[in-house]
Amino acid sequence: MYASCSCDILLSCLSHAAMGQLLCCVQINQATVGITEQWGKYDGVLQPGCHCVPWCFGRKMAGLLSMRVQQLDVHCETKTRDNVFVTLVASIQFIVVRENAKEAYYKLSRPRQQIQSYVFDVVRATVPRLDLDDVFEQKNDIAKAVEGELEKARSTYGYRIVQTLIIDIVPDVKVKEAMNEINAAARLRLATTEKAEAEKVLQVKRAEAEAEAKFLSGQGIAPQRQAIVDGLRDSVLGFSHDVPGTSPKDVMDMVMLTQYFDTLKDIGAHSKSSTVFVPHGPGAVGNIAEQIRNGWLQAAAGSSSQLTHS
Repeated sequence: MYASCSCDILLSCLSHAAMGQLLCCVQINQATVGITEQWGKYDGVLQPGCHCVPWCFGRKMAGLLSMRVQQLDVHCETKTRDNVFVTLVASIQFIVVRENAKEAYYKLSRPRQQIQSYVFDVVRATVPRLDLDDVFEQKNDIAKAVEGELEKARSTYGYRIVQTLIIDIVPDVKVKEAMNEINAAARLRLATTEKAEAEKVLQVKRAEAEAEAKFLSGQGIAPQRQAIVDGLRDSVLGFSHDVPGTSPKDVMDMVMLTQYFDTLKDIGAHSKSSTVFVPHGPGAVGNIAEQIRNGWLQAAAGSSSQLTHS
């Protein structure tokens, strides 16, 4: 059953083709034009639709031309000025000019190969004058140079260049790896510099904070010491006045002894104390007070002798 159906369809197609040849009818599809000849000479261009081409008068269909935009990708290997081999991929988009269909059909036998030859010529004349980095930056200029040369050459053959694009630039694998390493090294150097600057700012700020803390600490210690001196003076005067028969020396010895025992108490209260104490005893306090008093007396004697000599 299926075999009989296939045979019927084939016979129907053959009968339609034969009928078309007998009736001299030719169908031209959309976006296509047909080239006709009469006795081997160019006769005309057939637009899309159904046409009568009487073979009995020597007319025939010589061929068809597509009116659609066509694209040709050309891979061209060349060398840059800094001796780096790269492969450029140029994408050429072209179309047949409807009014010049005769020239497009008869003047060019292999249009794609000829377009490719022009691309090779322009690229290999332009890229060797540029360094590798300039090739990436000026790829639009290279595309315009290729397009301009193709436009001048193709216009006389019935073709129009719609667009020329450099869609890829592929250097050698080792060169690409070297470029990536250079970029990585530059970024690492920049990161190291920024890190060092950050540490510098941190140290400067830390030093400024420490200096300001010491300054504020000094401002706080000065009133503290002044308050201690005023308190001691008031204590000595008050004790001497309230207890008859005591001298300021006795009061100072008692105050220093009290501070001595307070210091021992503070050291014993802290288990992790690292204070180194000189040999001590209750009598040592009197010796310290005596040394201080002798120093004051010697200083007073020196001042009075200087006034006498003067």
